[in-house]
Amino acid sequence: MITRFAPSPTGPLHLGHAYSALLAHDMARAAGGRFLLRIEDIDRSRARPEWEALILEDLHWLGLSWPEPVMRQSDRQAAYDAALATLWAQGLLYPCNCNRRDIAAAASAPQEGAPVQGPDGLVYPGTCRALPRPGTMPEGVALRLDMAKALGKVDRLGFRETGARHRGAVPLDRDQLIAGVGDVVLARRGMGTSYHLSVVVDDGAQEITCVVRGEDLFEATAIHVVLQTLLGLPTPVYHHHRLIRDEQGKRLAKRDDARALRLYREAGKTPADIRAMVGL
Repeated sequence: MITRFAPSPTGPLHLGHAYSALLAHDMARAAGGRFLLRIEDIDRSRARPEWEALILEDLHWLGLSWPEPVMRQSDRQAAYDAALATLWAQGLLYPCNCNRRDIAAAASAPQEGAPVQGPDGLVYPGTCRALPRPGTMPEGVALRLDMAKALGKVDRLGFRETGARHRGAVPLDRDQLIAGVGDVVLARRGMGTSYHLSVVVDDGAQEITCVVRGEDLFEATAIHVVLQTLLGLPTPVYHHHRLIRDEQGKRLAKRDDARALRLYREAGKTPADIRAMVGL
C-alpha cells in the first residue's frame, strides 16, 4: 500500500490535518507499505515557504517520516501540460471565458431552472461549450472538460471505497456526472492546471494505491475517476475518513488558527496527546 498526505502551504496545519496525515501514515505502515508527502502548491498567489516549513516541522513532530525528495506541484507544470494536451487532442477540452458572476447569472436564468451545486460549486451551464474551438490548445485561459463527450469515451466507471461511510464498490452514474458535476475546470486562468487535474496526475506519478482524505472530498472522486480513465491511469482505492469538527459541529478550516498544531505544541502537548484528541 502506498498512501500520501498532500497539504497546501497556505496556512497552519490543524487537528483535521493531523488526523488525515496520521491515518494515512498508520495505514501504510500497518500494510508494510509506504507513506509519501506531497506539497500541493499550485496556487502560487497563496502558497508561502514559511507555511511549508511549518508543515514539515509539524509532521516531523508528530513522528511521521517519508522518502525524500518531496514532490512539489510547482515543479510539475510540464506533466500537467502533457495531460492537458492529451485531453485536448481527444477533443475533450474547450476554452472558457466566464467568470463566477457570469456562471451564476447563466445558471439562475429562468430557462435553466434552479441552479445545481456540484463538487466545484455551481454546475457550469455550458455557455462556452458551443463556441468555435481553436485548432491548437490556447495558453493562459481556463480550460473545461466536456463531461458528456468525455463519458462517451469511457466504459464502466466506479471505484472501491474503504471508508466507513461509503464502504464497498461505488458505481458512478453518467447522468449524475453530467447534471450534478458538469464541465469542470482542468486549467485555471493564470495557473495552468487545477486541483482535479494535478491530483490525478500526481497520484499516478507517485503510484498511490490508497488515497486517504476527508469525506468532504468524496463527491470530487467521480471527477478523478473519469480523468484517470481518460489518461490511462490506474484508479486507487479511496478511504474517505470522518472530519474533525469543533464543539459546534463545524469542520475545521485553516482559518481556525486556535486549532493549529504549533499552538498545541507550544502549550506542551505531545504527539500522543494529539492522537488521543483526534481519536487514534
